[in-house]
Amino acid sequence: MNRILIVEDEERIAAFIEKGLRANGFSTSVAEDGEMALDFACTLDFDLILLDIGLPGKDGFTVLRALREAQVTTPVIVLTARDSVQDTVAGLEGGADDWMTKPFRFEELLARVRLRLRGAARAPEVTVLRSGDLALDLRTRRARSGDRTVDLTSREFVLLELFLRHPGQVLSREQILSHVWGYDFDPGSNIVDVYVRALRRKLGDHRVETVRGMGYRLP
Repeated sequence: MNRILIVEDEERIAAFIEKGLRANGFSTSVAEDGEMALDFACTLDFDLILLDIGLPGKDGFTVLRALREAQVTTPVIVLTARDSVQDTVAGLEGGADDWMTKPFRFEELLARVRLRLRGAARAPEVTVLRSGDLALDLRTRRARSGDRTVDLTSREFVLLELFLRHPGQVLSREQILSHVWGYDFDPGSNIVDVYVRALRRKLGDHRVETVRGMGYRLP
C-alpha cells in the first residue's frame, strides 16, 4: 500500500484529499505545518508528498528546500493557490516533481499521484515485515510472535506495521496518532497508550518499549 503525506493547514482541504486517497487504497498521514512536515518526511517512510505552499511557520518552499538538502528524494506534488509563473518555476527548480493550482478536481490529482508513483524507482514490494521472531504478513494481516499466530484489529495492524517499518526508532505519540488515526484525532487523547497495551497483551510485554517523555519504539 502506497503511503502519502498530505501537508496542508486548511482542515477542510486536508480532509477532502485524505478521504479521496483512502477511498482509492492509499495510506495517508497529515501534517498541518512546515515543522511537522519536515519531522514526518525525514523520520517516516512515504512514497509521495502533497505539499501546500502557504503553511504556518516554515512555508512550502522552505520545507521543499530542506527536504532536498537532507537528501529526501520522495516525489513531491505542490498544491497551491499561487498561480504565477515565477512561483511555479521556483517550485519546480526547488525540487518539486509536479505543481497543481487550487482549486482542482480530485480526479486530476489522483491521476497525477498515480503517475508519479509509477515513475518513482521502487524496491520490490515487501509482503512480510520482520523483527527478530516477530513477523507481520501484509497480505493476510496477521502477526506471528514466535510460534504463535496472532489476529489483529485494523488499528492494531496499522500500528504494528508502523513500528516494524521503523525498528529501534522512537516514535512520538503525535507521529503515531497522525499515521494510524489520520487528521481527525485529539492530541490529548490516550488512545495510543490504549492500543500499545493491546499489542503488548497479544504479542508480549517486551515487544514495545516506552521511552519516557518521548514515545514508543520497537526494540
